Amino acid sequence: MPNLALFHPQIVHFVIAGAGLGLFFRWVSLTGKFKWTDGAATALIVIGAVAAFFAVRSGTDAHGVTERIPGAVRAVQTHEEEGIDLRNLLLVIGALELAFLVPALAKWRKFGMMATAALGVWGAFEIYETGKAGGELVYSYAGGIGTRSGDTTDVNRLVMAAIYHRATLSRTEKNDAGAAAGFADLAARFPEDQTVQIMAAESLILDKKDYAGALAALAKIPMPADTARTYNRYQLARVDAYLGAGKKDSARMILEPLAAKFPTQKRITDRMEKVK
Repeated sequence: MPNLALFHPQIVHFVIAGAGLGLFFRWVSLTGKFKWTDGAATALIVIGAVAAFFAVRSGTDAHGVTERIPGAVRAVQTHEEEGIDLRNLLLVIGALELAFLVPALAKWRKFGMMATAALGVWGAFEIYETGKAGGELVYSYAGGIGTRSGDTTDVNRLVMAAIYHRATLSRTEKNDAGAAAGFADLAARFPEDQTVQIMAAESLILDKKDYAGALAALAKIPMPADTARTYNRYQLARVDAYLGAGKKDSARMILEPLAAKFPTQKRITDRMEKVK
């Protein structure tokens, strides 16, 4: 079988949505009010069980790179164990669903479907637990983020995100020196990224109160076109640097055209109040 690691996210989400909806339909079908949910439940549960088989296989193919992330081994193993338990349970439920379609067992079908519905409660819990373990692996350990494709650009994005979040956390914790060091590191690592360079200039303003340094840094950055998303951010960084340096007239010269173009934008109107 080919390596399925790349398709693990797609497959597992199908298990969650497909099997989960199938188990829900099974309970609805027991009310007898929506006849169509009976067949839909069987189809979705069986398809979900098959998908769970491939989810475990694709997860096994993917776990090597993720497991080598420092500190992530136990999280990988927990997710893997939960996934195997879910796969096995869905295969049992799916087998029961199919078994009671056999004419010889037709007279017992109602009781069989009650059994699958009961097992479905356990199944829904396992879907939740497996998804939770997977989410923890991805969001708490960066499992697979930036590394799944094996592309250098993706890995660099992971590095960028890690430094950015560390720097913003330092700022939240009132650690100005840590925040300044983080954004300076970002600027040094990604000199061609305009947004990163603007962030570094903002850090000089916010974290170091180095307004002259911020203006010098901004002057080295090509001004974005006024249609670009970064245009206002760049201009407002210049405004903040001028305000910090006590140069209200220079700040006003930048703000007035912005205020005319975006009269209701709060970031602009707040600064206009400061230059009055």
